[in-house]
Amino acid sequence: MDWPSTINGFRSYLKLEKFLSPNSIDAYLQDMDKLQQFAVSLQPLRKPETITTPDLKAFITWVNELGMTPASQARILSGIKAFYKFMLMENLISKDPSELIEAPRLTRKLPDTLNILEIDALIGAIDLSKPDGIRNKTMLEVLYSCGLRVTELITLKISNLYLEDDFVKILGKGSKERLVPIGEQAKKMLRIYLGEVRVHLKIKNGQEDFVFLSKRGSALSRVMVFMIIKALAEKTGLKKSISPHTFRHSFATHLIEGGADLRAVQDMLGHESITTTEIYTHLDREYLRETIIQYHPRN
Repeated sequence: MDWPSTINGFRSYLKLEKFLSPNSIDAYLQDMDKLQQFAVSLQPLRKPETITTPDLKAFITWVNELGMTPASQARILSGIKAFYKFMLMENLISKDPSELIEAPRLTRKLPDTLNILEIDALIGAIDLSKPDGIRNKTMLEVLYSCGLRVTELITLKISNLYLEDDFVKILGKGSKERLVPIGEQAKKMLRIYLGEVRVHLKIKNGQEDFVFLSKRGSALSRVMVFMIIKALAEKTGLKKSISPHTFRHSFATHLIEGGADLRAVQDMLGHESITTTEIYTHLDREYLRETIIQYHPRN
């Protein structure tokens, strides 16, 4: 077996059997490219089926020497394990060389969040006299109201809006669908944007069902949403490093702080494992600790 054909088979496996998104597939394939570069540099050259556990340990060391963070190393190892699981399933190997390799220990970094005043300030800084101002305000209201990932926001479709029932249908990671409640302010802005702004756009073929469109009538890119939020942060003088994901973190944190059930938050965020959602309980504990320090009479 050679590397290109095996990696191509892996690509098909990720797409057709694991139902991963194009972004996730690209990330896995980039990791395989790194492994291939390392394997062909060895003497004798290693093919996918001849890679050994010591080879993979040497590869992880090589990745570490490139200056990659433990989180990046762990992600690469996850890709390698998925690759050799695929090879086992296809009977291309009889033993998984990645089985005994452990990921580097990670410290869980708490994500930046915004408080209500900061969110109000960002949204309030949008110039609503311009058509793209209405669109941008609607996007941020939906991001915060529904806790969406940026990809979920830009791929949101009109046919998946159930505003009369207070829900939107989201296509998440791995093409998994979920229903997410939507608040009154976000619904109000969606109706204004769809009924007063979007109707005047000349929409490109194939883009008719996307909610959020550029001036040219095509779906927005992830980069465009990042740029809009960065510009608002600069305009309001916000010193935090924020991104579209910050609104998702804030959505989850505010729900937990308000007493929401962890399982309900997990469902709304579309987390496969509740351990991913549990990071927000750590944020909540930090919030409680700071509250006690600030307001307890003995402090």
